[in-house]
Amino acid sequence: MGRELFESELNEVRQQLLSLSREAVEAVRESVEVLKARDMQRGRGLIEGDERINYHCYEVEEACLNIIATQQPVAGDLRLLFSVLQISNELERIADYAKGIARINEKIGDQPLIKPLVDVPRMCEITTSMLEGAIRSFLEKDEKAARRIPGRDVEVDMLYNQIHRELLTYVMSDPNHLEQAMMLIWVAHNLERVGDRVVNICERIIFTLTGEVVDLD
Repeated sequence: MGRELFESELNEVRQQLLSLSREAVEAVRESVEVLKARDMQRGRGLIEGDERINYHCYEVEEACLNIIATQQPVAGDLRLLFSVLQISNELERIADYAKGIARINEKIGDQPLIKPLVDVPRMCEITTSMLEGAIRSFLEKDEKAARRIPGRDVEVDMLYNQIHRELLTYVMSDPNHLEQAMMLIWVAHNLERVGDRVVNICERIIFTLTGEVVDLD
């Protein structure tokens, strides 16, 4: 009965982590949509909604600590629980990057964008797809997928560098574009950091499944 209860509580934690990951993915995608649409109201809702994600992160932490305190998990189980704690923290930071993009949208205000957003949505799609794949690999205990996913971070870095170069050309042609160009570069930087966080998650997954410490960056 004790092990059955433990497995039940562990499964509940997994479901909480899945829910938290979906919130983080939605926040990142929403932040880019808000920026594209120049939608201040949706952006404000996204910023305010970050508190809910933080709360859910604390719920995951509380659930893990409760299991550790009451179920006396063995070494392998402890590794899993500490990995859930680590991954939930990465998800909370990813949601913070989304909030940061929404704040940049507010700072740009009613100004038209100096260039259409093309590569930023591409970065968003790649990073959120990576994140979904990483969480899936954790829940399915798929080590091969966890090793494969970080390879896409190269695409994210290339897009970031491309955005950086393009925006600098806009500034060189018209210095009045400097302020907004810097803010859009920061948007791309936030998305690049999302990719880095996903790589961290994949490293943690591999450690959970194998005990091997890897550097996938």
